Amino acid sequence: MIEQVKLALEDTKFTPFWLDDPNIPNVEENLKTHIKTDLLIVGSGFTGLWSAVQAKEQKPNRSVVVIEANTTAIGASGRPGAILSPSLMHGMENTDRLFQDEMNVLERLGKENMDQFRRTIEKYNIECDVEWSGELIVAMDEQGVSDLENEYKLYTQYGHEAYLLEKEALQKEIHAPTFIKGLWSKQRSGTIHPAKLAWGLKRVAKDLGVIFYEHTPMISSTSEKDGVRVHTPNGSIQAKKVILATNAFTRHKKKIRARVAAIRDRIVMTEPLTSTQLSELGWANRQGIFDTRSQLNYMRLTKDNRILFGGRLGYFYGNNTDPIYDKSPAPYVRLVQALYTTFPTIAGIKISHAWSGPIALTNRMTVHYQQFYQGKMIYAGGYSGFGVTASRFAARIALAIVDDKEIPERQLSFTKAVPAWIPPEPFRWIGIKLTFYALDTYKVKGGWRDAWFYLLKKMGLPLKP
Repeated sequence: MIEQVKLALEDTKFTPFWLDDPNIPNVEENLKTHIKTDLLIVGSGFTGLWSAVQAKEQKPNRSVVVIEANTTAIGASGRPGAILSPSLMHGMENTDRLFQDEMNVLERLGKENMDQFRRTIEKYNIECDVEWSGELIVAMDEQGVSDLENEYKLYTQYGHEAYLLEKEALQKEIHAPTFIKGLWSKQRSGTIHPAKLAWGLKRVAKDLGVIFYEHTPMISSTSEKDGVRVHTPNGSIQAKKVILATNAFTRHKKKIRARVAAIRDRIVMTEPLTSTQLSELGWANRQGIFDTRSQLNYMRLTKDNRILFGGRLGYFYGNNTDPIYDKSPAPYVRLVQALYTTFPTIAGIKISHAWSGPIALTNRMTVHYQQFYQGKMIYAGGYSGFGVTASRFAARIALAIVDDKEIPERQLSFTKAVPAWIPPEPFRWIGIKLTFYALDTYKVKGGWRDAWFYLLKKMGLPLKP
């Protein structure tokens, strides 16, 4: 198979498929002067864009400026698998683990958030290839079956339209021989083109009066009597309030870096399937799919019937968010092998694009908030991979915090505490690399890995081999 994989990667573009689009918006000018604004948003990924849109919807007369170090959606927001989920806290199991006493409220808020997410897309006519096809979680071994059955209990307990699929029924949905059981959640989930969503939200924000500056990184910030001054290479912004929507890209605040690790998540995209190939796969309902493992794979179809296949996490020393290594074939070989094993009927299909993107990982695996300058500057981030829809919810709460507006959500546990401290380099690099190695080799070698996963659980990261 290895030669087949190498051939498949021969003509691959090592750039995100979502951003390889002739209709990408024009680049905004960079900031070259000193300005004032009511609200400054740093970063134009999903958190920043949702913050900008909602800020103007809530207070149309408020002046809002967004600065971006590169261009809109170039970071994590233009790189995900973009399988939509109503979960706000990285899945039902993680919500139950961390916030069991508040789960009723969080599940209700998750459904409301997804409904508002959909309403925004429809209200502003955002063309983003959205398909409300549901999400399908699959098990690949007996441990996965047990996890799936526990997950099903949570789905039904909290009012989701979810169905367990035994192997025969599952294979009718998707012809993948390694899948032995499935959980199909049919409502408030599906897939989307993330870059088109981001570009659409930017268009909406601009129509509402938000000012954007691109290629304008935040260099530093200082507290002032009436707000915060943010310095950029060629100018500065005096803002009454600031939202740091930088997620895994935050470099200028040590407190954030101490709790957030930039894990690389890798993705390959196939060439479009022929009608025969699509028929052989089944997949008529076009669900977004992911498996139950910690080192999971996830997959979905695009509008033009390509298969996106993701997984194979990596980490680069110093939270490197632009590793040269991930722009070469080597890190994608095992991922393509997994794609061919999962879908043997398309083994050998060419890979058009391959890329990686940063996940802002914390031990909670959920969004959190950090405050600076007596609450005049707020950081919102750390979604750990579930940020496409949760970012809208997180942005709404971030606005409530900077506006000092009392809403019930501010009393929930996740808004009041920060994730655990993550050791600095070189210990961070060593620990993460050791964890990935243990996940990859557990079933073959066992041994010390049990003790390592036990230690991770005690540290608040209950990873499963």
